[in-house]
Amino acid sequence: MNYNPNNIFAKILRGEIPAYKVYEDTQTLAFMDVMPQSDGHTLVIPRVAAETLFDLSTEELQSLIAVTQRIAIAAKRAFHADGMTLMQFNGSAAGQTVPHVHFHVIPRYNGKSLQSHSRTMANNELLAQHAEHLRALLNP
Repeated sequence: MNYNPNNIFAKILRGEIPAYKVYEDTQTLAFMDVMPQSDGHTLVIPRVAAETLFDLSTEELQSLIAVTQRIAIAAKRAFHADGMTLMQFNGSAAGQTVPHVHFHVIPRYNGKSLQSHSRTMANNELLAQHAEHLRALLNP
């Protein structure tokens, strides 16, 4: 592993860059994707320095996937989604653009295509509302 501690997710974990957080515990952090492909698009990351899924221990991966499932269940309910897409990329050849392992939790709707990723920043007020809506379901 050749982890870059200056990647954007590492900076979010250190509090150097703000994020619309929806959930956090000692091992994971979940926050809104600022360039969402769908309303409610959330990212789930481990707190450990890991570039790909292969850099995580079994215990770290178990925690990450359990939180990913919890976020997906809440997002499906919060955004009245017809389905959910969970995506995870390992390495630039696979499409990974941030060198910190993460899961995309993307609510899906019948008859509605996903927006292009990494093209348009979402409205900050909308991201804040989406984060608040998800937090309410995750932390009743």
